Parts: sequence; C-alpha cells; structure tokens
Amino acid sequence: MKMGSNLTSIILVILFCGSAVGDRTRTKLLSVKGQDGMSAAAPVPSDGVCKSMVETRGYVCEEHSVATQDGYILSMQRIPEGKSGKTPGNRLPVLLQHGLVMDAITWLLLPPEQSLAFLLADNGFDVWLASTRGTKYSRGHISLSPNDPRYWDWTWDELVAYDLPATIQYVHDQSGQKLHYIGHSLGTLIALAAFSKDQTLNMLRSAALLSPIAFVGQITSPLARYAAENFIAETLYRLGVHEFNPRGEAVIKLLKDFCSKPGVDCTNLLTSFTGPNCCLNSSIVDVFLEHEPQPTATKNMIHLAQMIREGSLAMYDYKKEDENRKHYGQPTPPVYDMTSIPNDFPLFLSYGGADAISDVKDVKILLDSLKDHEGDKLVVQYRDDYAHADFVMGENAKQVVYDPLMAFFRLQ
Repeated sequence: MKMGSNLTSIILVILFCGSAVGDRTRTKLLSVKGQDGMSAAAPVPSDGVCKSMVETRGYVCEEHSVATQDGYILSMQRIPEGKSGKTPGNRLPVLLQHGLVMDAITWLLLPPEQSLAFLLADNGFDVWLASTRGTKYSRGHISLSPNDPRYWDWTWDELVAYDLPATIQYVHDQSGQKLHYIGHSLGTLIALAAFSKDQTLNMLRSAALLSPIAFVGQITSPLARYAAENFIAETLYRLGVHEFNPRGEAVIKLLKDFCSKPGVDCTNLLTSFTGPNCCLNSSIVDVFLEHEPQPTATKNMIHLAQMIREGSLAMYDYKKEDENRKHYGQPTPPVYDMTSIPNDFPLFLSYGGADAISDVKDVKILLDSLKDHEGDKLVVQYRDDYAHADFVMGENAKQVVYDPLMAFFRLQ
C-alpha cells in the first residue's frame, strides 16, 4: 500500500508519544552525509518560533537559549505578556514541555483563543516554551555536529538529567521565582522521573501533566506495539541510523512495510495511533505538517520500546551486565520509583478514555503509585471522549482542560 510522506509523518508523531498534528517547516532540509555515511537533516532555519508563530499573532516574544551540562544548546521562547500588553501584578512563570518528535510549536498550533500558551499569557502568566535536544531549533552543541553519531547518544534519561533541569533552572533564574510546569505525553514522563528523584522540585510550584506517561506496557497503539515487539528501533540503530528522523527514508520504509501487512488497515491512521480523537478540526493536520514532526535519537526510541515490551519504568537497558555496571554500578538499570514523588507536591493530571498511547490501564498504575498523595495536592481529571491529540489540539480543550488547569495553578 502506498502512503504519502505527510500521512507517514502523522503516524510517527502519534506513534511515539508525540502530540499529533502540527505545522509544515518553512526551513529547508539539506541532506548531509555524516562521518559514518548516514544522511542527517541539517536545518537552515529562516526564522525562529517567535517570528513565525507568536509575533504574527500579535504577541510579544523573546528568543532565549540555554546550555545543558552535557553541552547541548536548547532553544527557548518567552511570551512575557498577553495580547493586550502589560498588566499590573506579579506574573507567575509557566514552563511548557512538548512530547517526543514534537517541539515548542506544539503549544501554538490552535488559534490564539484556543492555544494553551497564548491563553496562559492572556490570563496573567509569564509563559516559557522549551524544545528538547535534536529538534529543529535545539540542534546546537558546544562541540558536536548533528552529523556526528555521538550527538545522538542519548535517551529520555538525559532529558531528565540535563534538559529538564537546565530549562527549569533558567526560567527560575530569569524570573526570580518558582514556576509552574506543564507537560504533554513524553513531557510528563521526564517530569515524573525527575520528581521521583527529588530533582527540580525546589524550583517548582506545581505540575500539570496532560496524557501522563509513566508506564506504557499496555499501550494499545498497533504500530507502537509492532515496532517494539519487532525490535525496529534496534535494527535501525545497528544499521547506523542514529538520528530517528520521521521524514527520513528508513522510517518511511518501515511504515510502508507495516501498512502492507495482512489485516493492517492504514486508512485511518490518526485514529489507529492516538485513539479516536473527539475534537480535532481537520484543518489542524495541515497546520501541524508545516512544522512537525521533529527528529529524536534512535537510542531514545529503543528505550521507549524496552518500556513497552517489559512494562517497566527504568533507565536505558544496555542488555549486557558489564555495560549496565559501567553506567549504573549494578547489573540492571535503576528504576524510577513513582512512590518516591513527595506526597505534598501539587499535581494536576488529565487523561482520556480513548487514548491509545497513554492507556487508561497504564495511567491507573501511575495513580495507584500516587495513592498516598495528599488529597488537596492531587487533582485528577478524566475525559472519557479524549484521545492523545485532543489535549494539545482539541477545539474544546480550553473549556475542558485548560480552564480547570489555570484554576488549579491559581490555588498553588
């Protein structure tokens, strides 16, 4: 069965804990041969997130960059005020963190009166957007090029250890006060993992987690399962593909192979990977493809596949005892213990009954880990009709999720 690259892109985004539908890049992608002969996407940005997505809507926007302790240079944006300009009173900072194979534009896809980033700015918050390493605007490094395999030697463990602390610390230092955190999908996983190690909590007021991901052993997305059970990411890695580029030839071939299998119906791909989203406007798919999906590390995809196969929440498994000992000082990877999250840290969790990535059964395991959380410090919202993409692109997300979320923030 033939598939267009646009459809392919949608699939991949949704598949691996990303958001689901975003915007066609205005940057040209040049094919550059890396040192190992592989092709790498070298972006030539013609504009930044502020210029292309925020200022065009009439909002003030600042471009920032922050270096991680392991040398990556991350792009950040700040929307310091609402469309109507400065308002009296203290504006509390909020940091928004996207899902995998997405970037900060996740939060800017809907019209301003519906997009979470703009709503926060218009409601008196100081809004900060982060983009993780390897994405279009965060491809810098103090010494490595994205064409070097060593640039892609990381998983979400490094996002927990380096990217998240760097961005939270930066916002804390710039604003001089504690901040609220919002994550979607993989952006929730790295936060939960950090919180379980008591990292960054001293700089945070609260966290809102949309489509929370901690456990994915019961994920119902057919392609995610297929990729994990058939060791697809491991195969790509062995072939020397260190950058997992959803628009790359290797990944597109994988999807075509999957869709040609007997009994596989790829006609309604969006639904089959996110679950049936209740509330997406069809035009947002076009907006999405202008900017997304974004690359990540193939090693990161391997880590996620390990979690799906094993139902575990642990650090990357090198599959050799001596390698694990070298990295962790023990034969098996350390686990992230969700019961270690402090019971008095304010959490807002919102999940959907139709979500094929953040499955209800897996969310229940997470909630069970949080059962001793102080009652007034944990708000859990369940929407029976919501699937994975609705949380960041649903037409009614303002009324359904964002208004309650902002009310929660005001209480902290």
